[in-house]
Amino acid sequence: MFHSGRSLHIFLSLLAQGALLMSNNPIVAYGRQPGSPISPSADTPGDLNDILEYISAGWDTLTRTMNRCESLEDSKTDGEPVLYLPAEMANPPSISELQDHCRIRVEHLPARITGAGEIDLSKIRTGGLLYLENPYVVPGGQFNEMYGWDSYFIIRGLLRDHRTELAKGMVENFFFEIKHYGGVLNANRTYYLTRSQPPFLSSMIMAVYEAEKAAGKQNLPWLEQAYPLAVRDYEQWNRQPHLAGDTGLSRYFDRGDGPVPEIMGDPSHYYRGVAYFFLIHSGSHESYLVRNADERSASAAPGPRFPVFVCDPESGGAGKADCAPADRMALTADFYKGDRSMRESGFDVTFRFGPFGAETHHYAPVCLNSLLFKTEKDLERMSILLGHPEQARNWRAKAAERQQRMVKYLWDGNRGLFFDYNFVTHKRSTYEYATTFYPLWAVRAAKVQAQAIVKNLHLFEQPGGLAMSRTESQAQWDFPYGWAPIQLLAVEGLRRYEFGVDADRIAGEFLSTILENFKREHNIREKYDVVTRTSETSVAAGYAQNVIGFGWTNAVFLELLHESPAALALSDGK
Repeated sequence: MFHSGRSLHIFLSLLAQGALLMSNNPIVAYGRQPGSPISPSADTPGDLNDILEYISAGWDTLTRTMNRCESLEDSKTDGEPVLYLPAEMANPPSISELQDHCRIRVEHLPARITGAGEIDLSKIRTGGLLYLENPYVVPGGQFNEMYGWDSYFIIRGLLRDHRTELAKGMVENFFFEIKHYGGVLNANRTYYLTRSQPPFLSSMIMAVYEAEKAAGKQNLPWLEQAYPLAVRDYEQWNRQPHLAGDTGLSRYFDRGDGPVPEIMGDPSHYYRGVAYFFLIHSGSHESYLVRNADERSASAAPGPRFPVFVCDPESGGAGKADCAPADRMALTADFYKGDRSMRESGFDVTFRFGPFGAETHHYAPVCLNSLLFKTEKDLERMSILLGHPEQARNWRAKAAERQQRMVKYLWDGNRGLFFDYNFVTHKRSTYEYATTFYPLWAVRAAKVQAQAIVKNLHLFEQPGGLAMSRTESQAQWDFPYGWAPIQLLAVEGLRRYEFGVDADRIAGEFLSTILENFKREHNIREKYDVVTRTSETSVAAGYAQNVIGFGWTNAVFLELLHESPAALALSDGK
């Protein structure tokens, strides 16, 4: 059982070193002047100063623009770099400069895109980068493009570091995507044109608006420009194919078919492993497989076929030479739809929506509908600020209706948690998952629901923070891994419902985990094992690499550090 004080003590001890205990130090002064940046200083102790310098320098290291060759690199796919412009757009001057000093081909998309997924990817010969007008921060490593939900957390970090123009430019890049690519994309690559990511756009808009307002610039004209684009982003989640049956809620859904190309290495290796899992765990999973002799084979299996080997049971360590191929099998079109939709959710890979996310498109998820409730409340606030009271009333009504439906379908009063709802089987999931904290962050939960969730904190809390689930599936978005964005949403949600002691404890656990690993490795990672409090991971289902960078972890470290009360940091050193 985890000891609640241990990791917080480690964190506070680290913070308490040296001059950090000075009461006027901006790192610990919870009562600092509004908007004051968290930055390295001569008064900051070595370890913390180092990590703050790493984060500050990281914004520049991770920034990409359309006039820099490294922006075009894509380790996820092979072939020469290609930059695509919208079909209706002339070549900007920066592209000519790019062609002068980079090995790159520039093309236009084959047709103008007016709505999400309205393009035939088969007409794009080579996958490539999609043009964006402004600089943007990438997560790091293989993720060398601007991602949908990563960017919300990155923007929070940029604003905390007073890099408002860079943050604002990223939001305006999403406006560009909506206007020219049909919607907010998973990321700006052609192979992502069929899906989005969790809808944080209204939260990004309001974060930038509030930051500018705090700096003395209430930019209502910019908000007026942003509002209809936020509405367009919202609307794509509230019509087919994103409707979750007759629940009145929404689902994740990728409009593409077949295997995704962006898996590192040969994607067929990943899908072969999935197929063998379903073969070994037969029964209900058999429906995801198509055998060669199956009459459905040609139409039902859009991906590769894998050989099934039969081995001599007498030879314990039989290799390929001892086996004979007995059949060939493939994964069904419905599996690939679930796989792609799981990737739109951002939680790739988890077994939360069935093994390997195979049933993602069958669920009304807690996370997505919490974010859409938050969007409705943001749009209500924007309408009020812009002087549109009738629209504000409309958004208030939509939010109230979604709130009722979320209680009906997603809340389990007996378990005291929110669960995803399978609208195909008409059953609520029993998979305990950390997205149960989303309704607290969106301020959608009732006080009694928040109290019940807090009583269940022990289900997720580990020495290094919150684990994603209670299921050790060997997928990266399951136990024992903790991810920065979920820590921030959970901590802020707990604070909003006045569970400050719990919020402070969890923040301390995760911050100290990052700081301890940074001392050893001198970098920040994509995810952490919150049981062992290390960056060592052993992922079998999904991305095995624990990527260095890392945009949203950097940002969340700043935000959690900023929100940690001075009393906590000071108490250990007195």
